[in-house]
Amino acid sequence: GEAIARNIMEFMMLKTPVISIILGEGGSGGALALAVCDELAMLENSLYSVISPKGFASILWKDASREREACDIMKITAEDLVRLKVCDRVIPEADGGAHNDPQLTAENISAYISESLQNLQRKFQKGLDEMLNSRYNKFRVVGDFDEFPHSDTQPSDNAAE
Repeated sequence: GEAIARNIMEFMMLKTPVISIILGEGGSGGALALAVCDELAMLENSLYSVISPKGFASILWKDASREREACDIMKITAEDLVRLKVCDRVIPEADGGAHNDPQLTAENISAYISESLQNLQRKFQKGLDEMLNSRYNKFRVVGDFDEFPHSDTQPSDNAAE
């Protein structure tokens, strides 16, 4: 607990642009610290959450074997997290996963980092205070969402009625 909080605080105050990339699975409280950044990307097959699907299923249903169902409910894929505005970008992987073409994965990550650094340089031309405030505000809104039925992340056509 305290180590995670200290890490979050330190990253919040770093006086340099911070880019985080989730490469595989971030599934613990420590994963929270990875979101304290100016830009967050995930490889397309990666997962990100404060608890693993197995842990979630064990707590919620007392049945760890329901981890696939938990994964669907938790919305922890790269695509889910872009939709929820936790993640900024999905980095494409080779067919079947990053391990099938490590060179392509490295090139895609490198291109993302280069583009992000250029964007951050333009974004924070006004200085350090702007960068730190933007990072703080980005982290603070994680978890703000409109509630929809868990079977669909989009509102129904008659939601306003």
